[in-house]
Formats: sequence, structure tokens, C-alpha cells
Amino acid sequence: MNQNNNTNSSDPIMMPCPVEGINQVPLHDEKAKPCVLRKDTQPVIKVPAVLAETTLSIVVEANIPLNPPAVEIKRVSKDVFLTQCKLVPCEFGKEVCPGVFTVKRAKLFVEGFIRKDIEYSTDDCNGVIRDRIATVPFSGFADLKGNDFLIYPILGGSSGSRSRFLDPKTGDSPRQDKYFFENSVFYNEQPYCELISANFFELDFSPHAVNAGNTFDTLREKIVLELKLKVLQTRQVRIQSLGDC
Repeated sequence: MNQNNNTNSSDPIMMPCPVEGINQVPLHDEKAKPCVLRKDTQPVIKVPAVLAETTLSIVVEANIPLNPPAVEIKRVSKDVFLTQCKLVPCEFGKEVCPGVFTVKRAKLFVEGFIRKDIEYSTDDCNGVIRDRIATVPFSGFADLKGNDFLIYPILGGSSGSRSRFLDPKTGDSPRQDKYFFENSVFYNEQPYCELISANFFELDFSPHAVNAGNTFDTLREKIVLELKLKVLQTRQVRIQSLGDC
């Protein structure tokens, strides 16, 4: 047995600081002329149209348990995630196409959560920084109307009818075994949301006052989230061509 081999297989392997870099060869490029439609054409395209941009003020409060207990909060980082954003029409305007109407007022239902990454230290004199990840849910709605919309959403209605028949033998009573049905279904583009920005304002504290150097196992948070988002709907629009192929 080699008595001089004291290397532990679990010890990290020390790698040298310099690494090899490869110089890239510059490639020649030149501007290419795009091929577009003729100037006299007016193609119809289908694109997402921005219905509204709104800022929602969301206020939440949460108690976050800490295990092991903390003696000091070092850093808190946050992100917001939307799990639901639905536009529910409440009032309709003029008819823009057969059976298709503008939406003049709607409720915007929003649901999601704030993901918090909390870094804190314990009362160990030479301990490691602990990490606590918590998700704080929120939900609510906003009323969109009038000038809140850049352009109004549109919604097509569906309909159904049933026709009855007289009994040919008596002529004075309806038949119970014969009907005519007619249904018309319009498949709408669902409005949806996109996140623009989020501003967080929060107060974090222990629900019970502690002296310096003592630990606490619960972090109470009061959060004000200013959430800015877009409401969009895919629409068909006619555009003017700008050049020739």
C-alpha cells in the first residue's frame, strides 16, 4: 500500500485560471433587397392588436415561515407570474360586421403569484446563508371602459332556434316528435395579456419584536405591486403595400 497517497477523492480538483479562446473569422455581409407586394395591392393580415395598456395596483399580505430561524434578512428578489388573465364583456356597442359587435366595457380578471427568493443568515457565528423561496398568490379584477381602450375588443354572437310543426291529422295541436333546429356559431379570438413591467413596494418584518442578535421564525410581508400589462386580441387589418418586388 502506498502510504504517501493521502488524496481524498472528494476533494475538489483545482483547475487553472487561464482558458483557451478561439478567434472568430469575420464574414462578409451585404444588404439584401426584400421582395414585397406591388404598390397597388392592399393585403389583409392577421396580427395581435393592442386593446389596452393598464397598470393594476395589487395589495397582498403574507406570513412566510423560516426554518431554521433567521437573525437577519440579507436580500429579497421578486418576480411576478400571471396564471390567468381573462376579459369578460359587460356592455356592447355598434355592429362592425354582420353579427360582430364592439365591446365598450369589460371586466379584466387577473390571477397569479409573486415568487420571492429570501436570503437570510442564522444565529450561527460561522454559518451559511440560507435561501427561502415562497410564492404569494393574488387575484382580482379591473373595470375597463371608455378611454381605457386604445381600440375596442370585438365579439361575435352565436344563436340557435327551434321550429315546431302542427299535427297534420288534427291541425289544432303541435307535434311532439318533429322539430327543426338552426344554429349559428361564431368562433372569436380570445383576448389575452402580456406583462410589461412590475414595481414592488414592500415592508418585511417579524410579527413579534426581537432584540438584536435574537432569531425570528416568521416573516410578515405587506406588498404593493404595481403591475403594468397589455391586453391584446388577434385581428384582421388591411394594409397598403409600399413597393414592388
